[in-house]
Amino acid sequence: MSELYVAFCAEHVMDINPRVLQALEKTAATDSVTIKLPGSHNLRDAERLSDGDALALSKCLRGNKTVTALDVRYNNITDAGVAHLADLLQEDDSSLLSLDLMFNDIQSDGAELLAKGLKVLTHTHTHTHLCVCVYIYIHIASLSLSLQCNSTLLSLRLSNNKIESRGAMHLARMLQVNSTLRELELADCHLDTQSVIALAVVLRANQTLRSVDISRPLLFSLQVGTQRAAASTFRNSRWCSPQEEWAVHVSEMLVVNVGLVELHLGKVGLSDAGVERLSGGLRLNGGLRYLDLRCNRVTRDGVRHLADLLQHHPSLEVVDLSSNRIEDEGAVFLSEAVAGRSSVLRELSVRSNTIRTEGLLSLARAMAASTTLDHLYIWGNHLEEPVCQAFGELMASGRLPAEQTDVSPYEVDGRALLAEASHSLRRHYASSTPPRLLLHATTPPPPTGSQTL
Repeated sequence: MSELYVAFCAEHVMDINPRVLQALEKTAATDSVTIKLPGSHNLRDAERLSDGDALALSKCLRGNKTVTALDVRYNNITDAGVAHLADLLQEDDSSLLSLDLMFNDIQSDGAELLAKGLKVLTHTHTHTHLCVCVYIYIHIASLSLSLQCNSTLLSLRLSNNKIESRGAMHLARMLQVNSTLRELELADCHLDTQSVIALAVVLRANQTLRSVDISRPLLFSLQVGTQRAAASTFRNSRWCSPQEEWAVHVSEMLVVNVGLVELHLGKVGLSDAGVERLSGGLRLNGGLRYLDLRCNRVTRDGVRHLADLLQHHPSLEVVDLSSNRIEDEGAVFLSEAVAGRSSVLRELSVRSNTIRTEGLLSLARAMAASTTLDHLYIWGNHLEEPVCQAFGELMASGRLPAEQTDVSPYEVDGRALLAEASHSLRRHYASSTPPRLLLHATTPPPPTGSQTL
């Protein structure tokens, strides 16, 4: 392909990009090749890919059967460059299964062109993964319309795009008919209360999504025109305030949705009342494995309900409570649940929760007694010397492997201390599949002999 690239640049009087040429020269004739050209490695603007580079790449990849993934994140590709890549997607003989365009300069027209390209992919590919994250508003209506008839896209990552309520409503309508999407990330997308409720309502019927991330929305109570209707729902409820009406709908969704495996609710302002409501729905849910409640307003009272859930929930394996305020009493509640025979919890993060010696020692004892818990993250709490000794002993005995916690023991003048280690709770629930993608067990594994450039 490097010869084709050089010839194309000479024919169209284009400057040769040395990064592109080097990547194409390294391409080998294997079953599956990923060409990586991210612009985020301390490059000058002149070295980042432009629309001309996108045109040249699209021409070189036409008819190629070995390149299945193209990574062009963090470059200067605009709508004009996306048009060339969309043409490549529409080729009948295209083998491209993964296209990563995060953080370019794509606007509405470019997103619409990609949506049209995805329509063509419906009957030609079986496993396509497309990531589109841009700074500006994406034409989400065109994207959602194409996804309604798309049967190939498995993962849609729109985090850090300001799609707001209107965009989320388009996605909710798409989820009513789409039966192939497995992962949906909408973190920090300026979702409001009504759009979160709409997604929760749709997920009552959609049983194919495995992972949903709606972290960091902009949640407020319903507007004045709809507050009267909402008041009738919450007048006799002691669980949630009007600012947490979304939690009621999420809880009701969890009662009937048996397909959801992973739920991210970080930075949603969740209070103890909201945790109580969610726990009520989770008691009737048998499928959820990963619950992310980081960076909320959960205290010991909310953790009491969560601890009771862990003792009776047969499937919850990963819980993230980082950056809450559960303190010692909350840690004791969790310890009692973890040490119980019915708990299957494997991974727990309580980073930055104002936990002192009593709570941390109870967690250490619970881990020693538990037969399932093997990941524990505690950094950011009050690590006094007894705590340092206890966790040092857990790690020395092999009960807590060094790579499965975020602290590392050491001694100074005979005193046991703990330092922060560069490990953290995994961001996605995936033991045998790639962390960004959750698939059915019947999905074939990726081809062997793949090469990454």
